[in-house]
Amino acid sequence: MTRVPTDALDHDHNPEAVLVPVGILLPKHQECWIYMVESKVTADCLVDVTRMFWQENRSRFPKVRRLVLDQDNGPENNSHRTQYIQRIVDFADEAKVDISLAYYPPYHSKYNPIERCFGALEQYWNGSLLPTVEAALGFASNMTWCGQHPTVRLITTLYETGKKISSRAMQVLERTRLHRDDQLGRWFVEIAHQSTG
Repeated sequence: MTRVPTDALDHDHNPEAVLVPVGILLPKHQECWIYMVESKVTADCLVDVTRMFWQENRSRFPKVRRLVLDQDNGPENNSHRTQYIQRIVDFADEAKVDISLAYYPPYHSKYNPIERCFGALEQYWNGSLLPTVEAALGFASNMTWCGQHPTVRLITTLYETGKKISSRAMQVLERTRLHRDDQLGRWFVEIAHQSTG
C-alpha cells in the first residue's frame, strides 16, 4: 500500500477508464501475460489477444505446430459462439497452427491456472487506489508470479459487441473445420489449419 495521500471518491461514476484483464499463462514456463483491455472483452478481443501473443512469441517456439487454449466457457469464447469460432479458425489458418480448444465446465473456472495469477495480482494490488491507467498498468507490471514479472500490454481498441456469423456459415464450419471430441463434445474442439496459398 502507498502512504502517499490520494484523493478518491467512494463512488467513482466517471472513471478515466475501466480496464478488464485478459490473461495468457504458459504453465510449463510459469510466464504470464496480462492484457489490460479498455473496451468490452468480446470474441474479437480474445482472438486479437491470442494473435498478438503468438506473433510476439512464435519465434521462441519454432517446433510448435499446435496451440492448446485452456479456457473458461464464457459467453464470448464458448465453442458455439459463432464469431469466436470463425475468428479462431481464421487465426489457425493465418498462423499455420492447429488449435485445440479445451474448456472448463460451468463453475470450475477456479481450476484454471490463470485465475491464480489474477489472484496474485489482486493480492498485490491489496485495495490500493488506481487513480490512472498508468497506475493500474504499474501494479500489474510490478507484481510477481512464480518469481517473474508478467508481461503487460494495454489494449485500446474499441470492440463492437453482438457480432456473429450466420447459422448457415456456422454449420459449414462445424462440417468442414471443427472436430468435436466424441466424449467431451462442446468441451474439447480441434481445428486443423488449412494452407491459404
